[in-house]
Amino acid sequence: MIDLAQWIFEEFRVTIAKQTLSRELRAMGYRKLSARPRHHAQAEGTIEDFKKTSPRAWRQLRARGRLTATR
Repeated sequence: MIDLAQWIFEEFRVTIAKQTLSRELRAMGYRKLSARPRHHAQAEGTIEDFKKTSPRAWRQLRARGRLTATR
């Protein structure tokens, strides 16, 4: 928000409060998004080890029409 307020000042020589800028952007439909934090001890490779993988057999059966959903 502060970076945007700084850019507006540099571009148009208009000062705007952070709260006012936030309120106006929200009124236009914008939302402030932030990235989810990561744990400091999280290792990059271990996440891939725990991801689920789907077996290829059921995909082939479904493509052939042998596997049907029951509802």
